[in-house]
Amino acid sequence: MEMFHLRYFVAVAENLSFSRAARQLHMATSPLSQRVRDLERELRTTLFERDSHRVSLTSAGAALLPIAKDVLGRFDDIPWQLHRVTHTERSTVFIGIPPGLHSRAREGLTELERRCAESYEVKHWPGRTNELVQAVGRGDLGMAAVHLPVHTPGLSVLEVMREPLGAVLPRREFADHTSVSLTELVDYAYVVPAPGTAPVYFEQLEMRLDAAGIKKRIHPNTGDYAGTSELVANGSAFAISMLDPESGMHKYRTDSQVVLPFNDFSPVLSTGLVWRHDRAEQGCDLHELASTANLAFQEPIDETVKR
Repeated sequence: MEMFHLRYFVAVAENLSFSRAARQLHMATSPLSQRVRDLERELRTTLFERDSHRVSLTSAGAALLPIAKDVLGRFDDIPWQLHRVTHTERSTVFIGIPPGLHSRAREGLTELERRCAESYEVKHWPGRTNELVQAVGRGDLGMAAVHLPVHTPGLSVLEVMREPLGAVLPRREFADHTSVSLTELVDYAYVVPAPGTAPVYFEQLEMRLDAAGIKKRIHPNTGDYAGTSELVANGSAFAISMLDPESGMHKYRTDSQVVLPFNDFSPVLSTGLVWRHDRAEQGCDLHELASTANLAFQEPIDETVKR
């Protein structure tokens, strides 16, 4: 048995889907299924009940899940645990940064880094929210700025910012608008973010669009934000993104688009800092950084107040 067998088992157990787990692990479904079967043979037990419609844990699989997660957690902790006991000088901490992080959130992180400069050398690591959350859980990153919500056991979540969202629309069709309603978009196609590129909150937004009668969808083949902009510029399509011009996402806009607020609902995307509970406890390596973050962001930056 190898560690990757347990990692693959946990991914399938948490998703209850081999295809979703394969996407999360960036691998094909067939080899993932084979590795899980290898594990079942080695353990001499069936871990999943499989049929054409669903995947579920057997009693043995349910019993193995907390054991596997504990083993993986201990294994993933080795680098930072070793560093903690062998280094007394200023620690290097990687903080994850998602695409399009607002400039004010970046300013807040800069202030946090300034306050902790004597104890930590902070470096940034880019990634999407789901990747960053997983990296924090493994201990590869000390902290990450991520788009909320995040419901991962063992992680502390500190909300640091709220940003209003608007509709990204073709300028030639909406140049004379100052806002837009969902009713006006019923005949338009919503450009769905590629899997893994958008926060979980966007799944809730898609349900809201569906309830409003917006049924058409465009599914881009890539996660390139610039590609979404091009699809919108073609006309009869829209996307949802950050409304504030100071958002980093505005670098993907072109002169062929306009970003407008909705006038019949108020979507807001929250950003937070996440870190592991255990690493922020008294005497552990992130205690000072986490404590300072709580002081530096006592109140989340709220861009919705401006509007």
